[in-house]
Amino acid sequence: MIVLDTDVLIEILDKKSEKGSQAFDQILESGEEVTTTSINLHEILYGLQKYGKPVQEILQLPVLAYRASDAELSSRLELEAERTGTPIRRTDAMIAAITMNNEATLFTFDQKHFIPLETQGLKLH
Repeated sequence: MIVLDTDVLIEILDKKSEKGSQAFDQILESGEEVTTTSINLHEILYGLQKYGKPVQEILQLPVLAYRASDAELSSRLELEAERTGTPIRRTDAMIAAITMNNEATLFTFDQKHFIPLETQGLKLH
């Protein structure tokens, strides 16, 4: 399973983006199930609505919810990142926890945000 981060969704939705087209092709070639998280859905919907863009297309993508087990893991990930001197954004910890608890791979262009979590078991694409 591949979880799409917000930055990847933005590029894919931008029909003029070569980066988005390449990402879309990679996803199709993988043959894996594609989803996003409820956190990413919030971020992308906020941006689309702010700029008056249509939201119907993004609402068709399957979404992984943020559950109690994700809250527990994300709090541990955030604390460990702080402890090791590489703090991360809370929403990134939440996205990582959802991805990890679903044994998925996170597809992101902002790898620097998530690299500190690879040692905790996060798989990145």
